Amino acid sequence: MQLHGKRIAVYCGSSNRVDESYKKLAFQTGQALAKQGIGVVYGGGNVGLMKAVADGALSEQGEVIGVIPQSLETLELAHPNLSKLFVTQGMHERKALMAQLADGFIGLPGGYGTMEEVMEVITWTQINVHAKPIGLLNFKGFYDGIIQWVDHAAHEGFIRPAHRQLMCHSASLVELLRQMESVEYVELQTQI
Repeated sequence: MQLHGKRIAVYCGSSNRVDESYKKLAFQTGQALAKQGIGVVYGGGNVGLMKAVADGALSEQGEVIGVIPQSLETLELAHPNLSKLFVTQGMHERKALMAQLADGFIGLPGGYGTMEEVMEVITWTQINVHAKPIGLLNFKGFYDGIIQWVDHAAHEGFIRPAHRQLMCHSASLVELLRQMESVEYVELQTQI
């Protein structure tokens, strides 16, 4: 799948208490996606890596669509300069709309929420809800433990070999996007 002219949902942390290198990575990711004509869909926030991704894409006049639950918008955590902002009733609606608006998904460093969102879209691919590429940007080995776990789960028979390739990963955004564009999906069997 060619990603130019498409949109990628970027999942990432909202904490401001992280090393500046993570914020720089997020800003550069937003910039790079916009330069390649790839729109950004993200959680709509104006904090942490979320803000940095949006600011990076906006600095290159990229399309940035935010999707934020009403409870967080009320706390004035929504980014004020987005191409478009959708306000949802809750988190489930937010995640569903982000998935609907995106043609692929990238996980940057983050916490529980980031990992939960990435795993959910991988599961949706596994059970044939969609066939969209998913990748982890493994900056500074951030996702080494998750990648090891996936390999271990596959080795132990909990993840089928055909499903192992659903999660691309690289420390380089250029390589990650190349992997995501080359993933081929077939109707995957979900039998137990």
